Amino acid sequence: MSSLRVRVALVLAVLLTFSLAQPSTAAPADLVTTLSEAESGNTAISGWQIQSSAQVSATGEEISQSRYDGSRWYRVGPRSTVLAGLVQNGRYPNLFHGTNMRDNVNRADFQVPWWYRTEFHVRDRSPNTVLKIPGVTSRGEVFLNGTKLGDVVGTYNARDFDISSLVKPGRNALAIKVAPADPQKHFTISWIDWAQPAPDNNMGLFRDVEIARGGAVSLVGAYVHTKLALPGFETAELKAFAEVRNNTAAPQTVALQGEVASRRLNQVVQLNAGETRTVAFAPETLRNPRVWWPYQYGEQPLYRLDLTARVNGRTSDRTGTTFGIRDVVSNLNAKGDRQFIVNGKQIQIRGGGWASDLLLRTQPDRLGAQLRYTRDMGLNAIRLEGKLETPEFYELADRLGIMLLPGWECCDKWEPWTGWGGEAWTPEDYPIAQGSLNAQARFLRNHPSVIAFLIGSDISPPEDVQRMYLGEFEKVGWPNPVLPAASLNGGPQPPLGPSGSKMEGPYDWVPPVYWYGDKLGAAFGFAGELSAGHSIPALDTVKGMLNATEQEQLWREPATPQFHTGRGNEPFNNLRLFSTALAERYGTPTSLADYVDKAQLANYEQVRAQFEANARRMTAERPATGFIYWMLNNAWPSLNWHLYSYDLNPAGAYFGAKKANESIHIQYSYDDRSVVIVGQSPKKADKLTALAEVYTIDGKLVRSQTKSGISVSLPGVAEVFTLPEPQNLSSTYFVRLKLTDAQGKDISKNTYWLSSKPDVPDWDNSQWYYTPVSQFADLKGLSTLPKASVDVRARSHGDKTTVTVRNTSTTIIPAVQLTLRKADGSQLLPVTWSDNYVALWPGESITVQASHEPTRRPTVDVGGINVASQKLAAAEE
Repeated sequence: MSSLRVRVALVLAVLLTFSLAQPSTAAPADLVTTLSEAESGNTAISGWQIQSSAQVSATGEEISQSRYDGSRWYRVGPRSTVLAGLVQNGRYPNLFHGTNMRDNVNRADFQVPWWYRTEFHVRDRSPNTVLKIPGVTSRGEVFLNGTKLGDVVGTYNARDFDISSLVKPGRNALAIKVAPADPQKHFTISWIDWAQPAPDNNMGLFRDVEIARGGAVSLVGAYVHTKLALPGFETAELKAFAEVRNNTAAPQTVALQGEVASRRLNQVVQLNAGETRTVAFAPETLRNPRVWWPYQYGEQPLYRLDLTARVNGRTSDRTGTTFGIRDVVSNLNAKGDRQFIVNGKQIQIRGGGWASDLLLRTQPDRLGAQLRYTRDMGLNAIRLEGKLETPEFYELADRLGIMLLPGWECCDKWEPWTGWGGEAWTPEDYPIAQGSLNAQARFLRNHPSVIAFLIGSDISPPEDVQRMYLGEFEKVGWPNPVLPAASLNGGPQPPLGPSGSKMEGPYDWVPPVYWYGDKLGAAFGFAGELSAGHSIPALDTVKGMLNATEQEQLWREPATPQFHTGRGNEPFNNLRLFSTALAERYGTPTSLADYVDKAQLANYEQVRAQFEANARRMTAERPATGFIYWMLNNAWPSLNWHLYSYDLNPAGAYFGAKKANESIHIQYSYDDRSVVIVGQSPKKADKLTALAEVYTIDGKLVRSQTKSGISVSLPGVAEVFTLPEPQNLSSTYFVRLKLTDAQGKDISKNTYWLSSKPDVPDWDNSQWYYTPVSQFADLKGLSTLPKASVDVRARSHGDKTTVTVRNTSTTIIPAVQLTLRKADGSQLLPVTWSDNYVALWPGESITVQASHEPTRRPTVDVGGINVASQKLAAAEE
């Protein structure tokens, strides 16, 4: 369809650029959608006018007339919630700064319905015209040309309306009356404790409303099932399906023609009056297929299915889709833990939890940057809990090889069985949930990146709901695993049985050694979500998101609730646990900048340890089969749960993950001091040499240990040696690891700041969100390091900047932090660094490269906890 090709072109454009467009503040130039002559397929509505029902006295029948004057209404784009539209029109400027969203938004605006209105122009009649609405938050009354068509109920409960008899040549007017939303009462979107909720609860539209035109017979869907010959991939069986609808009151003979992976398809079908049928084509065998892989394991080729329906020799409708050839199995291993096997290979899931923009704004370039960040950090999967995004997201994931785990969310109307969820379902609610599942399964079924769907989050649905959902999956030809939940709660409910996925925390600060334990969220089994909670953004971001009072409270009064943490009460509305640990381990902050610098080191070591512990145990007796880091990103500027901040500024947490997830990686274990090599790509590595060095805080080498001739089967783990217990060391000391290949080339370098007084988790007093410690590590020696001087050289050309940093002092630098700026002083974002937060010993240098949007002579800022800050304009190549 034409809309598909437009989206594909848009995605390809995104893949070729690093530019970051913010949500548009300009109204669309033309709100009248034009349907050309002889056009078939889907056309998206180009824009809307919106207005509060409190300002409108007219009825839906009147508003949906072409003569109605909506010129004074707010003009918004084709996808817009109410609040997003008001922000777009300047009603609420600087919404995300400080407490503006709490203090400056009139919530009464969203306690009444809002009208959405648009017009479309038709130059000719079509035998069949259908209005396709992908869902409305919370519900919408739909009117066309003075006639009420019906209701659309729920964010994901799509509905089609046959408007053939109502559409007229010339101007046609469409109006939708959108009701207020309450996630506890309606099947909508909730932000739970992730963020402050959008004041309008996202009422409105966030996916395209489309008009489909065709002839007597429509192609309402198409998909392909693939069966890959394992293990050699010599062949793949492709079976194409077409969903065909007779739009007339008479029987029709339909000739279906097309291609699947360049193999011709032909079939003649007899349809009864008004009948909709799924037609299966004869299987096609493809030899030597190009197989779709997660990005670390291979390429991501995509094939096409294109179909045409002909009636009486004339084209009635066309459709098409892309698909990938791959095999996905998810089952429970011998320990009862969830595992994923892709194309015959067991793959450890290393994923993050996804947050859409808080106002659900569509920003394809932002999506492209964020999925690139995901790959750059070495993550291979994303979980989408209830925020099921727009088509561009899935098209990007298909092409970038990132596995996706979409599903319903907890703690609201979708999941009332937890005891802390929304209102219990009534008989009227079941069809809404049923229709929502059907629509989203159809939306997702062709994407090779989608490897499963979770019908529950924090608890497995009861048996009747499971069977209802499974029935809808079967109807639409769902090809992927269905998981009951991301947690073990609810028990082994039939028919899906146990989830095999734990969700026992933590969600707040725990020490790095926690992940090497044998309880709760430690690295074993499959974890649906968990992390050590707060991630403090870089200083620029902190100053940009918090007002002056909040900035002071952040480092002086950590127990004071912060609006930009999670929603609700303890523990997520403040940073008490994180900041207490920071002060106990790194020393009491002396300023906001000192607090942020120390927080970056804490976030780096914490995130690195979580990923490293899981990697080390991927081959253990009870293996770590996968986990979802909570979270990948934020819905708005936040101090909580992310690997990169809302403004796409990568900081300590980001580079801790990137370091841990190197394809071949040498790492230290906090529990038993062992050094291991982890391989996370399918290539074998051998003839490796590992070096471990132990230094006091003042740079004295006290131990050196080497081993050569190491091989690691990939993916896999190779044990190297174990460092002895520290003796006569400073309270803070360093362990430095290096891995080289047979030619002496550096493969992996890794530096740890450790303490002879280790963290001791108090497992017996664990709570659902964290485990306290009976003793904190002493890392205060880092604050006593002398200021280090560095020599910096930088050169830039277009979208690349290369920076060389040399430590010209006699002191160790634990983490050199590099920042790029534009001519106006603002940060150059998004940016991907080959490395950052790099440790440098006296006399050492490192050269790194940054990729970014084309910029002339960016400025490089160099900083760090003990680095004498300096700025340097990059030389132009």
